[in-house]
Amino acid sequence: MNTLAIMQPYFFPYIGYWQLIRAADRFVILDDVNYINRGWVNRNRILVNGVPTFVTVPLAHASQNKHICDIGLQPESYWRRKLVRSIETTYRRAPYFEEVFPLIERLIAYEVDGLAGYLANQLKALSAFLGIETEWVLSSRCYGNGHLVGQQRIRDICIAEHASTYVNLPGGQSLYDAMAFQHSGIALRFLKPMAISYRQRAAEFVPNLSLIDVLMENGRSGTQELLGAYQLVEGGQSEALAAAVG
Repeated sequence: MNTLAIMQPYFFPYIGYWQLIRAADRFVILDDVNYINRGWVNRNRILVNGVPTFVTVPLAHASQNKHICDIGLQPESYWRRKLVRSIETTYRRAPYFEEVFPLIERLIAYEVDGLAGYLANQLKALSAFLGIETEWVLSSRCYGNGHLVGQQRIRDICIAEHASTYVNLPGGQSLYDAMAFQHSGIALRFLKPMAISYRQRAAEFVPNLSLIDVLMENGRSGTQELLGAYQLVEGGQSEALAAAVG
């Protein structure tokens, strides 16, 4: 059995992303696709004074016409120091600050020129911190199928990896046809997250914040428990269509 997940790299992504990593034996970091402006590739949200607030990695000559693997970081180091200070100020009274902050600081300070390498380092280091043993692949170094798009490319990567199962986040359920994967001997599954809440320093619980917030409030062991709050279900266009007709 070989369960594969494929996603663009995100900056300290929300907990559902980490559940997807946990659910896979092998995770393909899809870094040779176009960068999306104002998406989640180089920014995410933390709670600042109880308000969800974006933190952003400044990029050099970013464009939606460039692949993620071809985009660099701004070379000045001031933004790393500023970002570290912001997180330190925001979470210094959090219950697990001492356990979590040194790792977050080290990941933000990581010196590399390219955005893809910067994000891949975060994903791998945080996965190791959380005890996730998933293997990693950068798509820009493999496959040679950049001419393919959408489901066709995903299925081609699954075939190249000899995957028996492809697992995706729930938002992709309308994008993939289970029968097309089945014809290639691949089961299509989607992650169905359970309701997650934890104590935050906000008037009301704010879901889907950066993993930074989850770790600061729950620590390593508490976050590990939250990572298991999901199920894998069958899905895809064929099932959705059948349900609608029925």
